[in-house]
Amino acid sequence: MSERSAWNARGTGLSSSPVTLVTVPGLYGSEDAHWQSWLEREMPGARRVEQRDWDAPNLATWSDAVRDVIASVDGPVVLAAHSFGCLATAHALSHAGAFHAHVASVKGVLFVAPASPAKFRFAGAFSARRLDTLSLVVGSETDPWMPLDEARTLAQRWNSAFVNLGNAGHINTSAGFGPWPLAKHFVETLARRVSSEYEEEEQRAYG
Repeated sequence: MSERSAWNARGTGLSSSPVTLVTVPGLYGSEDAHWQSWLEREMPGARRVEQRDWDAPNLATWSDAVRDVIASVDGPVVLAAHSFGCLATAHALSHAGAFHAHVASVKGVLFVAPASPAKFRFAGAFSARRLDTLSLVVGSETDPWMPLDEARTLAQRWNSAFVNLGNAGHINTSAGFGPWPLAKHFVETLARRVSSEYEEEEQRAYG
């Protein structure tokens, strides 16, 4: 890994916290071998955002589906999104409207290999706005859907930490990302920051 930006690498897992993992797949969904599917099996109680048509990305309808799942979860949520799912997730969080109270339950977001908004202009107008929740963008130097510099810029606009995985393609099954412990580690770190134990540690560390 060639780059990390202001990211706490510690984590204790979802099993000791009330956080629910919600995955948000991209175009065509995530097959059984995909790291998102693997992550769901690793995290008890995980949920997946399902789209009516995985072949027809639409920013408005896909982000509505994200909000619907968030609203159906009782308690704090950590999201793990991939590709166009990242754009749908960011849009859902930054255009909350009447869903604002539910969106407030999102305590962290893992954005992996976000798709270029320019490539999906046909799916709806996307504007990258600063997010109010802790988030991390994981990019790749060889992602055909998003140049690394654009992924880094997107992270800056979202106010997200950034990780460069190097030569990792689109960080999907074809690029070799089935079981992916690092994704689990990132999700666990986000979940841990929600816990009362983490808050107590922060208070002890920083007064």
